[in-house]
Order: sequence, then C-alpha cells, then structure tokens
Amino acid sequence: MSSSTSTARAAVAPLTTADAEGLLAAATAAAGAAGVAVSVSVLDAGGHLLAFRRDDRAVLISGETSTRKAFTALQLNAPTADLVDAVQPGGPFHTLPTALDRPLLFIAGGLPVHRDGRLVGAVGVGGGAPAQDHGFAAAAVAALA
Repeated sequence: MSSSTSTARAAVAPLTTADAEGLLAAATAAAGAAGVAVSVSVLDAGGHLLAFRRDDRAVLISGETSTRKAFTALQLNAPTADLVDAVQPGGPFHTLPTALDRPLLFIAGGLPVHRDGRLVGAVGVGGGAPAQDHGFAAAAVAALA
C-alpha cells in the first residue's frame, strides 16, 4: 500500500463505551419526552453489543427487537425504515430474513452510526410504534454527531 493510499484511508476512531452511553441517553431521553418506554441497543462495527438499556416499563420483546434492528442496520448499512419494502414479496431482499443464521428485523428503529463517513456501529430502538422508534434512534445519532 502506498503512503498516499494509507493517508487517504486514515483510521477512524471506533465507537467507544462513552459514545454508546451517549446514544443510550439520547434515545431514552427522546422516548421519555414522548412518554414511550423503550429498549435501546448499541452495537460496535463488528456487531457486538456495546451497550443496552431497557426501561422497566418497556415490553420484554423490545430488548430483542432493538438488538435485531441495530444488527440489521449495521449489516446493510442502512436505516431499517428504508428497508421495509425490500423484504415484501417481489422485493430484492424478500428471502433475506430467513436466509441467515442471525435474524434480521426489517422494522423501523435501527440506524447505522457513521464517523468521518465510515460505519462504526448501529443503534436500535424498540418499544414504540415503528416511526417513534426511528425518531428516537435518529435523535440519538444526531446527539452523537
């Protein structure tokens, strides 16, 4: 690799625990302001759980859905809200939800997290209506920026 190539692809700082805690705080604050009890999951770039919080009042399944939404957003580097139509019959990802060992979830509420244009992780929110979850995740990503 030439020195100009290595300079152009300088290392991007990974998502830290402090970043993850900030994402959790921002998403739960947005949900709290809306009166919605949620679970929030933050994954690092490798798809590993970096942080998680479930409101005591959130439905139990929201913990699983928040993690799956984050994983889906990370793997496809796209908001899950933008992928809902892709898994409908005839869509380009129609068979994808059942083709992998690790389940994906194509419901709004998962967002990739980028730093300096590079994918560094993802956040997923579950517990509200899909549009609400998407909004809470977007508030978290905006707060990190």
